[in-house]
Amino acid sequence: DADEFITFASDGATRMQGLINDLLRFSRVGTRSNDFVPVAGDKLLLDAMANLEIAIHDSGAMISHDPLPTLMGDPTQLTQLMQNLIGNGIKFCKPGEAPHIHVGARRANKAWELSVRDDGIGISPEYFDRIFVIFQRLHSKEDYPGTGIGLAVCKKIVERHGGDIRVESRSGEGTTFLFTIADSEENVNGQ
Repeated sequence: DADEFITFASDGATRMQGLINDLLRFSRVGTRSNDFVPVAGDKLLLDAMANLEIAIHDSGAMISHDPLPTLMGDPTQLTQLMQNLIGNGIKFCKPGEAPHIHVGARRANKAWELSVRDDGIGISPEYFDRIFVIFQRLHSKEDYPGTGIGLAVCKKIVERHGGDIRVESRSGEGTTFLFTIADSEENVNGQ
């Protein structure tokens, strides 16, 4: 019994440390940020993929992309945004299938609209509002690890860059996250 209680306490401490680290990451989006500079979209994608190298390899994920624009923003945060969305595409893939993820870009008024599309398990429309709220999970920790903070961080980063983020999906049919990044510092209200 003692070994079981020690294991339970240790697992709880590990989960708590993960939550604390994620809360710190969330709070730092607005407080510990870099100046906005021009950053090549291709570099953001390559950096995000390098950070996800093990997950990409282990899952057999195939990642494609359109030509990506140069964006005005915080390179660290934009890499984190891309990494979180691609990471979700890998994590929420259909069982037994290698995920396919595509990053797209198009001009939208005075902003760029980027998309990260996957062919995974999808999200039912009734959960669209909930997924961007901190600590909101749609699945158990046993099925999909994580604290439920990744998409809240994405939303905070996008809003800091003067944009918005939304999702298009259907359960079982994959998911597309679309977000805008203001085209210049003058259009950014979160600076």
